[in-house]
This record gives sequence, C-alpha cells and structure tokens, in this order.
Amino acid sequence: MMKPSDALLTDRMITPTSEALDPLLRETAPTSRVKARFFSNPIARLSVVVILIFALLAGFTALLSAFGHQWPCDPNLTNLEQKLLPPSTQHWLGTDNLGRDVLSRMLHGASISLTVGLVAVGVSLGIGLVIGAVSGYFGGIADQILMRSVDALLCFPTFFLILTAVALLGPSLLNIVVVIGLVSWTGTARLVRGEFLTLREAEYVKGAKILGQNAWCIINRHILPNAAAPIFVTAVLGIPDAILTEAGLSFLGFGVQPPQATWGNIIADSKTYILDAWWLILFPGLAIVIASLSFYLAGDALRESIESRS
Repeated sequence: MMKPSDALLTDRMITPTSEALDPLLRETAPTSRVKARFFSNPIARLSVVVILIFALLAGFTALLSAFGHQWPCDPNLTNLEQKLLPPSTQHWLGTDNLGRDVLSRMLHGASISLTVGLVAVGVSLGIGLVIGAVSGYFGGIADQILMRSVDALLCFPTFFLILTAVALLGPSLLNIVVVIGLVSWTGTARLVRGEFLTLREAEYVKGAKILGQNAWCIINRHILPNAAAPIFVTAVLGIPDAILTEAGLSFLGFGVQPPQATWGNIIADSKTYILDAWWLILFPGLAIVIASLSFYLAGDALRESIESRS
C-alpha cells in the first residue's frame, strides 16, 4: 500500500515532466507585457496609427470600387481642360497631365501597394518558414542542400532577379506578388533555421521526443510558438521592402500597367513634369516614404519590445 508521502513524492516527480512539455512561454516576455511595452513607445503608437489610416483608406476605396463606386472620383477619368492643376479645394492634390485627380489615383494605388506588401510577405514567409524549419530541425544532408540553395540565391541581387523574372513573365499584379514572394524568402529561411537550431535543444523538446511525439507535433506545438516572435517581426519589416520593390518596378514600367494607378507609375508618368507640377512627384513620393517608414518603425519597436527583459 502506497504511503501518503510516497504519493506526494510521485506527484512532485510527475509535475515537472508535464510542465517541461510546455513551450515555456513564461520564460519569454508574455504577450500582455510585450503589448504594454510596444504601446508605451510613442513612435510605435504613431506608426500604428499611420498604418491604420493607410489601410482604412485603401480598404474603403477598394470596397467602394468593388461595388462600382469611385471615391472621391474616377481615377481614370481624363479631362484635358483641367490638366496639371495645382492642389485646390476641387482637387486636393491637384491633377496630372491628363487631368486625372491625383488624390483618387493615390488612394487606388494605396490598395495595390498594401496588397502587394502583405500578400508577397505572406508568400515569402510561408516558403521561408517551411524551408527553415526543415533545415533547422532535421539538419544533416537536408540542411546542407537547403542552405546551399539559399546561399546561391543570395549571390544574385534581389531586385534585379525580380526584375528579370517579371520581364520574362510579363507585368501584372499577380506576377509581381508571386515573384516578390518567391525571391524574398531567403532571409526568413535563415532566421527560422537559426531559431530551430537553438530551440530543438531545449529541455521540453527533448522531453517530447522521449515521450515519442512525432516531428510535426514537436515543431507545431513546442518549437514554432517560441520562434513566432522574431518571425513576426521579420514579416513586418518585409512589408516595406515589398512596397518599395513594387514601386520601383512600376516606375521602370515593369509593374502594374496603366491606366491602373500605383504609387510607382504615378511618379513615372509625371517625371517629365517635375519642374512644372511639383505635386505629381511630392505626394506619391511622400506616401511611399511615410508608409514604408511606418512599417519599419513599427517592426523595430516590436523587436525591442520582445527583446526587452525589463
């Protein structure tokens, strides 16, 4: 017959084993503390507000356009009698060389730029996550093959590789999103591999292996939750890179084709009027800079909030 002291000792011996199987998120900064540190940063708060403003304006414009309503007016409506008008109460950001409203074109361009940024980062994140997880967890020959492939891709300048691929496939929104995503995953893969190499040696992972849990369960339940924070930061920081890449492609004529408006092709269409119509360059350029900078600052503030232990 088991004594009460023996039962108590048995419970104490079992309890640490079950706790060892948890991801041990208590040792990292809890989500609530990360949020508190993030939103205590005034730069982070301002960045989030700016991002939300861009997202709401772009989403509202795209939603109205889907139902056949153009706001504030049709971005492709030409009126040569009102071409190159400076900002006024009728046209808040002026008109371009064809008399089209610049504000309307920028709002429609914002939806494309943000869509490219989010979807392209989603594609690159998915590819990088799978390759990095396989390479970091299993190691061996799989790690060697995958990482040598990453090193080979890193030898090529990313933008020119994207430019070449888009030139071969043809300029379209779908091709741009897919190509940016397929080319930009290498950094994510290296980051995920490094996180998995570290976390696979954790005690709770070793305990899960001893209990016979399969690789998928260990990766999904024990390793990935602890690696999620730096991966999410990388995704946020990748959005402005995708936005800038799309703007560069559109400026060179390899992006979304006119008359569909993007920030890049608005600047491209107005480069010959830079001395006569300053607003055609200023406002789209400011939109690209402000949107990209907001994502960079938000990502950097999030990284600092996660890494802080105070």
